[in-house]
Amino acid sequence: MSHTEHLRGTRRVAGCTLVVIALGAGVTACGSDGHPLSATPYDAAKLIAFNGPVDTGKKADPDKPLEVTADASEGRITDVTAMDAAGRRVPGELSADGGRWHSTSPLAAGAHYTVRVSTEDEDGAPGRRVLTFDTGKPRAKTRLNVTFGPVAGTYGVGQPITADLNRPVRDRAQRAIVERALKVESTPTVEGSWHWVDDKKLHYRPKDYWPARATIRIRSNLDGIKISDRLWGGPAKPLKITTGDQVIAVGDANTHRMTIYKNGKEINSIPITMGKSGFETRNGVKVVLGKEYFVRMRGTTVGIAEGTSESYDLPVYYATRVTWSGEYVHAAPWSVGDQGSANVSHGCIGMNTTNAGWFYENVREGDVVQVVNSNGKMMEPFGNGYGDWNVDWKKWRQGSALLAGNPEAPGSKETPRLRPTAV
Repeated sequence: MSHTEHLRGTRRVAGCTLVVIALGAGVTACGSDGHPLSATPYDAAKLIAFNGPVDTGKKADPDKPLEVTADASEGRITDVTAMDAAGRRVPGELSADGGRWHSTSPLAAGAHYTVRVSTEDEDGAPGRRVLTFDTGKPRAKTRLNVTFGPVAGTYGVGQPITADLNRPVRDRAQRAIVERALKVESTPTVEGSWHWVDDKKLHYRPKDYWPARATIRIRSNLDGIKISDRLWGGPAKPLKITTGDQVIAVGDANTHRMTIYKNGKEINSIPITMGKSGFETRNGVKVVLGKEYFVRMRGTTVGIAEGTSESYDLPVYYATRVTWSGEYVHAAPWSVGDQGSANVSHGCIGMNTTNAGWFYENVREGDVVQVVNSNGKMMEPFGNGYGDWNVDWKKWRQGSALLAGNPEAPGSKETPRLRPTAV
């Protein structure tokens, strides 16, 4: 190579790459005099500005997207990562020619961002620039707060995750912003999805039950994110729960027996009675909502007039609740003669006191109770406990604002109420 050619080649490597960072304002940058064989990438940007000169102390407008562009005659962008101080990454898209990168989701207000831009000049030499900026406070004071459920602890494999919002969100695009910010991570990893129950509540469940002995972490990245002109995301307390063994109890209204499986292995088979004609037990999958050692059950709480032939007022022990409307698995010593042979209850699953005590001690909140072959109606998906598992996976995904289908999937509001019930 001639001396002239060598110098010309050096000038190509040392030539600057023009990088423009725009968040309401353009920014110019120039490369340093690096060498293509250097282990350290050249400095791809020297001058930066966000919504005005950097040294003015002004803050970027979170309403405006982040954009990074490069002068095609000098080089191209190979990668951009933008992350705030809380570790929330800003998703974005890079054009095929490497000339432009832009964010595809809202920035958080009142946040500190670090942007790492990687470039490549016309000779293939790598460049890098680290940029930082702050976003201003939101103009609106209305906050959307999220409360996750259940409370921290260990649950059965049927326990859904809930997210309660303090304000309604009806618009599909706004729902997508909210849903995208609600993160559920499980170990081991499983496929799952949020489902909008109504304007203020979401449920999350996997395609199948949670794995046994899983760890599930739930958090929100919504704080400071613009949802609408008048609504911004607020802070949310993260949640961690675990699952125990897989416990599934299957009650058969035809055979009058309940079979309990633990991690796929049958561990007990119990004679039972279910709801008689006119009071049939609901079919389908239910989830244990809680356990009460003693409950006083009255017929008046389920619409049975006092003094009629069907009225009752009974002390009930070892009561495991599966619906808010009053279905339990409980001790029913008064019907022992019919257990295993006939359905005589007012909707609950009855068994003798010894078996009810065993069941009470061996199930936990979130375990699965499935009823088959009953003439009763199907368990409600929402509003009467956790009937989430009675919704097939395709329809469940249609309740997500991020997935294909109708995001306005029907669902009634869930208003948990503890009250006595039928026996």
